[in-house]
Amino acid sequence: MTNDTALHDMGVAELAAQLKDKKVSSVEAARHFLARARQHQALGAFLSVDEDATLAQARAQDALIAEGKGGPLAGVPIAHKDVFVTRQWPTTASAPMLDGYRSPFDATIVDNLAQAGCVTLGKLSCDEFAMGGANEHAGIAPVGFDAPQPVRNPWDATRVPGGSSGGSAAAVAAGLAPAATGSDTGGSIRQPSSLCGITGIKPTYGRASRYGMIAYASSLDQAGVMARSARDCALLLSSLCGPDIDRDSTSVDMPPEDFTRHLGEGVKGLRIGVPREFFGEGLHADVRAAIEGALKEFEKLGARLVPISLPRTDLAVPVYYVISPAEASSNLARLDGVRYGHRAKNYADLVDMYTQSRTEAFGEEVKRRIMIGTYVLSEGYYDAYYLQAQRIRRMIADDLQAAFKDCDLIAGPAAPSVAWPIGSKTDPLDTYLSDIYTLPASLAGLPGMSVPAGTGDAGLPVGLQLVANHFQEARLLAAAHQLQQATDWHLRRPSL
Repeated sequence: MTNDTALHDMGVAELAAQLKDKKVSSVEAARHFLARARQHQALGAFLSVDEDATLAQARAQDALIAEGKGGPLAGVPIAHKDVFVTRQWPTTASAPMLDGYRSPFDATIVDNLAQAGCVTLGKLSCDEFAMGGANEHAGIAPVGFDAPQPVRNPWDATRVPGGSSGGSAAAVAAGLAPAATGSDTGGSIRQPSSLCGITGIKPTYGRASRYGMIAYASSLDQAGVMARSARDCALLLSSLCGPDIDRDSTSVDMPPEDFTRHLGEGVKGLRIGVPREFFGEGLHADVRAAIEGALKEFEKLGARLVPISLPRTDLAVPVYYVISPAEASSNLARLDGVRYGHRAKNYADLVDMYTQSRTEAFGEEVKRRIMIGTYVLSEGYYDAYYLQAQRIRRMIADDLQAAFKDCDLIAGPAAPSVAWPIGSKTDPLDTYLSDIYTLPASLAGLPGMSVPAGTGDAGLPVGLQLVANHFQEARLLAAAHQLQQATDWHLRRPSL
């Protein structure tokens, strides 16, 4: 039997093999990670756990493994970002508006991973309604706390883990879970993966079902996975993705795909585009040095670096912060205290009930984005702001397609800096700018990922972003895997 003290150092692939060979049981693995979550609850990563529910799932997987009927991920523990609804755990999106909500069904991606054999450890903190880039805007108290807390970066507990999937990134980096789900609207998987030194991937828009995902911006939201390595992400993504056209109108009608199939292929001759706009003003010197070092590793493996231009990169932030708040304003309108969400106890009439309920239950960042979104959709401003932003969004997508004529993948930093101290960014725009490099792929619906690429100042992680054309996740993961075969950046762990 495997010594369980080493379980949290295993990746998904290794742990799945140990479980299949009965060297460790699913119940043992589940208990180990639940204990890890309790031991390190000061990080604030988990919003809810239910040990009985987790162990019941684990026992069921052990029974299937004993019969030789286990799925590809049989018994592997996973934790879910709290924007994916679950029957056995509360789902709040870290929002007081949804405090205590229990869904009557599981999100499609939760169900898909369960069908593959994954065992749910619990739900993970995020920025309220996934609106934020630091996980400082969580409105629900994490396990072990009496009041809402920011999630803390396992590499330095005084710093942010990134957002909005900060709880997912922190949990994986700290070994509280071998893998986690995340959602990525403008970089919410890739940026925290960079800041926490793990691997995370957002697939092509439409690859993963949005059914059961609490919506932020529907034309941008996409589910993905976060783990230690590209191999682990490939295994998870193969089970997570698949068509769901009857329940999600944006789901792509493509059969499930084995994203591990190209992992053994080298990168010799691969053309990697390097956008000059990603290496200009705003990129911190320590991050630049780490990214350039990672690109040199690709060259050593036989890839060819190709200078490219994405001339509208500087417009990605304003475009995103017109379109996403507009969609958020529409999506969150249903949360009015009548049928959904928190209802104020004291109010004079119907309008006052709406006002009081939403004032009490929405956080400041959510209110800010609702107000921006309502403004840009209002009469007299729709054409000037929202319609114009959609036009520029198309131009940004066209820039990326033009670049792919000269390269196979695009590479650059996932974030302009390493993790910053909690509370140090008081101007919201400073946090918005941390997504400058991830936004173009989101606006274009392209698959993108962040892989560890060394360290910057204070020994903090730096992530290399890789972007591929639509439905080229297998190529993306293969390139990342080859880099990880040649380097050890993804194997480094924070000292908790």
